[in-house]
Amino acid sequence: MAKNKFNKAWVHAHLNDPYVKLAQQQGYRARAAFKLKEIDEQEKLIKPGMTIVDLGSTPGSWSQVAREILVKKGVINGHIIALDMLPMDPVEGVHFILGDFREDAVLEQMEQTLQTLGVEKVDLVLSDMAPNLSGVESADMARIAHVCDIARDFAQQWLKPDGALLVKTFHGSGFSQIVESFKQVFVQVAVRKPKASRDKSAETYLLGKRLKPQK
Repeated sequence: MAKNKFNKAWVHAHLNDPYVKLAQQQGYRARAAFKLKEIDEQEKLIKPGMTIVDLGSTPGSWSQVAREILVKKGVINGHIIALDMLPMDPVEGVHFILGDFREDAVLEQMEQTLQTLGVEKVDLVLSDMAPNLSGVESADMARIAHVCDIARDFAQQWLKPDGALLVKTFHGSGFSQIVESFKQVFVQVAVRKPKASRDKSAETYLLGKRLKPQK
């Protein structure tokens, strides 16, 4: 019964969330669109001509935002490649690859897509991925750290030297270690908590800019 009450309370809060309503009004597939929009307004991450990879892209709201910023006079000036293990409804001009980006076959597809586009490395990697959380903090932080690790490893492989990586993470017992792991890879590391991220949520975003030379 308590679980039912909790679910009803969550649904009620979600439906009355101003960002959920805004997303519906503006045609975004999820309220998460406003998190990226706010961070981008602050950091100017997305610029015309860029090649952007959106990891764990489904349902596609971050790809929508990236596309919106790259479009000028109805034409996309740049490229967006979205990857997810779950299907995603098409976003015009976005190249979607279905599969796990840790698998060679999926990475080969991405490499072929980049070659077709005449691009070798990417300017920006976005990741709004989050693991399924159990409520057990130690287990959850290990899962969160793992998701950040695989996004960081991907970025190290595919980013241009002056590129950037934006990932979702969560405050908790292992947060400082995640930040430290980013500092070993990036010249600049910043923590961002957009207004669209719920106050009660431990969710936050980690931004790494400019790769350090690999030893």
